Amino acid sequence: MSFPYELAIAAALGLGTTSSSLLGAAIGLYFPFSKRPLACLLAFAAGALISALAIELAYEGALSLHQQGFDARSAWMFVSTGFGAGAAIYYSASLALEKKGAAVRYVTQFREYALARKQADARERIQLLAKSDLLRHLPAEQIEQILPRIRELQLKAGDILFRAGDAGDALYIVARGTVEVLTDTTTESKTAAGPIAVLGAGHTFGEMSLLSGGPRTATIRAAEDSGLLKIGREDFEELVAADGELARAVKRISHQRAISNLSAGGTDAALWAKVASGSLDHLNRRETGKMLVEAASGAGMAIVFGNILDTIPGCLVIGAKFTAIGNLSLTLMLGMFLGGIPEAAASASMLTKAGYRPAVIFGLWSTVLIAGVVAAAAGKAFIAGSDALPAIFAQAVAGGAVLALVAHAMIPVALEEGGSLVVLPTVGGFLFALYLALAESFV
Repeated sequence: MSFPYELAIAAALGLGTTSSSLLGAAIGLYFPFSKRPLACLLAFAAGALISALAIELAYEGALSLHQQGFDARSAWMFVSTGFGAGAAIYYSASLALEKKGAAVRYVTQFREYALARKQADARERIQLLAKSDLLRHLPAEQIEQILPRIRELQLKAGDILFRAGDAGDALYIVARGTVEVLTDTTTESKTAAGPIAVLGAGHTFGEMSLLSGGPRTATIRAAEDSGLLKIGREDFEELVAADGELARAVKRISHQRAISNLSAGGTDAALWAKVASGSLDHLNRRETGKMLVEAASGAGMAIVFGNILDTIPGCLVIGAKFTAIGNLSLTLMLGMFLGGIPEAAASASMLTKAGYRPAVIFGLWSTVLIAGVVAAAAGKAFIAGSDALPAIFAQAVAGGAVLALVAHAMIPVALEEGGSLVVLPTVGGFLFALYLALAESFV
């Protein structure tokens, strides 16, 4: 066969292997099968890919090196370095794309992304709350109930937040800047008396009237442009009423605590913050829906590149392994083809929830076919039929990326959709791929 003809066949192999993605997208959009059979299919494909990578890339690559004079240790180190580099490249690129919105493709990656974002968004507020000796009396494990009730408030220098004698409506924490505590009870915006205290970041005030039900005992004025966190009376009372542990913690706080007595005592701030951050370990339905829509907004290109990233390594190997019609990487092709169906189906379901229209979803997944064609042709053109060290290393890098894909996406999604049952089809896929490899070798 001429080289252009072989190149065309390699490209066709890439197209055929990745064509299952559109089938999977159609199933996810229009034929919602039970999740468990699709999960088992995905697990079977993952097992087949693991077997193909172990035999066709890792072992055969090491064997080729041995024929060139490498001993077992040096051949293992060479192949392992390639696999490690491929896994690191894939994982780093995948995380970067997920932060740009590609995480909405799969439920497991999106949950990981959403939890990380939730904790990052809350970290600054938790550090401020940890500085408040009043709020550190509250159970750190309950911080997840408190954070959604917190509102931000901005003050200009000289602004009066409230005056002595006003009804208490909220608890405040200084997030940025400083505020002054005044004894003035006049209605003028400027006061002649000096402040009795100056409160900086982390200080809490306004709790006396909130706990006792009495009026404000002092006037609060912004000493400079400042940012405050506010917990309204109704929100705080709802939290107390809904949680007995929280109510008992509030009762332990002295109702006669003076607003100027802002010591640093109580629970250790660092420990409280650590426990509070650790409690943010799950997402409710409202949070998940909100973050899904936000993450998906403008994430089209990230999703495209994420799909391409998942496709290129495997198709590079398919093209590289193709030297004749009778020499095809059947186990790798089988694993990728079967895995593409449930992967695309699960992704289509997630993208639909994120607000994407069917035509857009098909458009996003069609990029996989293009990537498969280009990658397989590139593998044939630049890697195939060569026992040179760069070619062997390139295949090992691609193999590491595929193995990272299996561990990062395929198996987690299979477990999410099918539960522990997927253990069996994973082993089945591995053994089936092993049989194909042995049948080919023993001829």
